[in-house]
Amino acid sequence: MATSSKAPTPVPMLDLKRQYATIREQVRAAIDQVCESQSLVLGDEVASLEREISAHLGATSTVGCSSGTDALWLALAGAGVKAGDSVITTPFTFFASASSITRCGARPVFADIDPATFNLSPGAVELAAERQHPENLKAIMPVHLYGQCVDAEVFDSVAAARKLVIVEDAAQAFGATWKGRHAGTLGLTAAFSFYPTKNLSAFGDAGAATSTDIEVGEHMKRLRNHGAARRYYHEEIGWNARMDGIQGAVLRIKLRHIEQWNQRRREIASTYDHLLQKSGVAGLRGISTYVDAARPLALPLTVPAAKHIFHQYVIRAHRRDELRDFLQERKIGCEIYYPVPLHLQQCFAYLGYKAGDFPEAERACQEVLALPIFPELTAEEQHKVVAAIVEFYSK
Repeated sequence: MATSSKAPTPVPMLDLKRQYATIREQVRAAIDQVCESQSLVLGDEVASLEREISAHLGATSTVGCSSGTDALWLALAGAGVKAGDSVITTPFTFFASASSITRCGARPVFADIDPATFNLSPGAVELAAERQHPENLKAIMPVHLYGQCVDAEVFDSVAAARKLVIVEDAAQAFGATWKGRHAGTLGLTAAFSFYPTKNLSAFGDAGAATSTDIEVGEHMKRLRNHGAARRYYHEEIGWNARMDGIQGAVLRIKLRHIEQWNQRRREIASTYDHLLQKSGVAGLRGISTYVDAARPLALPLTVPAAKHIFHQYVIRAHRRDELRDFLQERKIGCEIYYPVPLHLQQCFAYLGYKAGDFPEAERACQEVLALPIFPELTAEEQHKVVAAIVEFYSK
């Protein structure tokens, strides 16, 4: 009698259909309202979203815009970054963090990361400022990578000592806090992404810039609308970076659920921690950043003062690329965030950096692997992910 081999049930990296199923009627009603009103760009839904985000975060101003990348540009330009300035940031992040600096006509200056958290190292920022003597150094742009805030007090101290402004890249950190203060309120300005993969996600591209200064917030509102405070009267050259009304409506619905969804992510991360530690492939979170054949996985540090929202659940992995291939063969989602540090990207060759300049960022690019995480991920799926990892390392 012939036997049939059953294909493995996939474990997706992200399944937005599951989230949509829980809010389908609310979302459809909200979109229908926009369609009836025909207020399709900005309008009441975007204005209401801006007020609700400001209230949720404790921000003075929120400016809805067309993408997280545009939000970064608005945050930088709103903070006064201009042509000829320099901005210190991390090389271990998404491309838009640095490209937005160049979009302002400024020069990115990279500093290495803290190997325990993957976030920009304050000590490395000070070294970059002292050793490289960046021309017209204006700002520091820390990235709250994977949903964990940087140490706000330390960065405030570094910035104050050099009369710099803090511009937060909070693209992955909606709902994250540092000692009770929300990402988006830890600097002069900040940027959020609502790209569909983010914790708070739109039905397409969208973003928001926030500020702790009312005048800066008004400036960013002008910049997103061709530099005009009123139609056809342009005080400066801005950009078309407006948010669509439908995105505002969808995000208002999802904003009501974000704290619950973020809490669920923390629970999933805790389950992963327990399963990986119990299996013996990983030690306690934050104990070590090194991986080898004896202890193939390391879990990054979760800082007690930070309320991590786990936009990504990331591990360091021995033989990372082989593990990724193994998981993908078994239809288990995983991703590398990020395979190439920004200082080694071809488009930034003009900055003059070389391999070895930022060893911790470069090592992270060789070791990081993100595992499936989203609020609707099941315990059974998590067990399947961990069992596959254990199987790989037992070979």
